[in-house]
Amino acid sequence: MGYVTSTSISPATSAPAINRPNVVAVGTIVWLGSEVMFFAGLFAIYFTLKSTSPDLWAAETAHLNIPYALTNTTILVLSSVTCQFGVFAAERLQAHRTGGLFNLKRWGLVEWFFLSYALGAVFVAGQILEYATLVSEGISIHSNAYGSAFYLTTGFHGLHVTGGLIAFLLVIGRAFAVKHFGHKEATSAIVVSYYWHFVDVVWIGLFAVIYIIR
Repeated sequence: MGYVTSTSISPATSAPAINRPNVVAVGTIVWLGSEVMFFAGLFAIYFTLKSTSPDLWAAETAHLNIPYALTNTTILVLSSVTCQFGVFAAERLQAHRTGGLFNLKRWGLVEWFFLSYALGAVFVAGQILEYATLVSEGISIHSNAYGSAFYLTTGFHGLHVTGGLIAFLLVIGRAFAVKHFGHKEATSAIVVSYYWHFVDVVWIGLFAVIYIIR
């Protein structure tokens, strides 16, 4: 969770300190709750259209390249792992690496978030390439109900991933801009990690629904 602030207590009293949750972290969690409802609506649209056109779904899903999508999914999941390592560095208030470039144990927030950004960018590029392949095979957002459902669900997720990439760059830029990396900067990194992990979990659900459950 995010960092908390404490209310100081006079030495003459024995009452425990009052801990208050970080407002930014709580606000982010509440906002992600609304995002859950948004993606739940997309899942509902997908299943509704699928139930009305089972033959169409059976024919169109044959065009999907599952090994390719699995590889792209693995890349996104790995980006969540590297993002968390960045959070661990932020919690240590370590913005930059303290050793060689290939000494991962000495990496700071900036290095881990740069790697997470690169993996996320590869995922987005892979999704665009998949779109191009499907369009060349006659599956577009306007082709039929399946095309609309596929591009609507994966496209909105792709926009969320892009938003996460921008957030990575903002956190990295902030780490370079400040003279002293403190709790405020660390909290920003932690909040971005909440969002990124959420995006990853949503994609795992989409991957299972679109590519596995036929």
